[in-house]
Amino acid sequence: MRRSLVISSIALVLASCGDQSGGEPVMRTEIGSGVAEETASPTSEAEGAPEAQANSPCRRTTEMGVIYTHCIADPGRHRVTMSLGPKGSYYRTFARLAGARSSTASPVVFAVNGGMYDEAGAPIGYYVEDGERRRELNRADGPGNFHMQPNGVFYGTDTSWRIRTTDDFYASVSDRPRFGTQSGPMLLIDGKLHPDFQEDGPSKMIRNGVGVDAQGRAHFVKSEGGVSFGRFAAYFRDVAKTPDALYLDGNVSALWSPGDDRMDTTVPLGPLIVVEERE
Repeated sequence: MRRSLVISSIALVLASCGDQSGGEPVMRTEIGSGVAEETASPTSEAEGAPEAQANSPCRRTTEMGVIYTHCIADPGRHRVTMSLGPKGSYYRTFARLAGARSSTASPVVFAVNGGMYDEAGAPIGYYVEDGERRRELNRADGPGNFHMQPNGVFYGTDTSWRIRTTDDFYASVSDRPRFGTQSGPMLLIDGKLHPDFQEDGPSKMIRNGVGVDAQGRAHFVKSEGGVSFGRFAAYFRDVAKTPDALYLDGNVSALWSPGDDRMDTTVPLGPLIVVEERE
């Protein structure tokens, strides 16, 4: 399994409280390279799989020749949480996450990788889990997709979810959310593609992201093959119809969907977004 990784030699200075990691940031630099990158495929049940099961909120769809898996979380039925694992023993895989969950925990509807991270698996941006802030907002400049401005934050409570650019979040949000994860770049801002995106640029990678629609539902979308940033953002605009959408990552993108008997395995992951059934 291949993955293009550039390990930054300059450590990011991150203000934080809670868990810390000594790992160097794992930066995925892509836009502006002008070179199409080879797509690495995760191992999963997805290839050649039948359509999603009736009890799954995930559906396969094709747009502009690209196959996507599109999962919808409804705040009336679902709860969104973050899951990282204890310091020094991050989960890194869906299998370890599943094994660590209590037998009394709410059933998992689906889960996805949820933001960029360093070589130890720690988030490099804002991270809140169960109301505890474990990493402060990262407004530093730097290389890689995470630092392509504007980047943003996906956050919320048990019943209300939002996406804001990092600067807007910094200026507007004073109360600690129940969950939050920072990633970048933004895919859509107020219905418009990120200003640095081409309509269909040369770099084609597996990608995943999240957007929130006008009804407050969160749309988690993963491409099953290589797609450019521009085409991926356009999917959120034209199909998911989310005015704001945030890129979560590329090539490491993975999905756990129990209703589809699917648990992707990739390189070790970092923060995980878990959608549970509401009690």
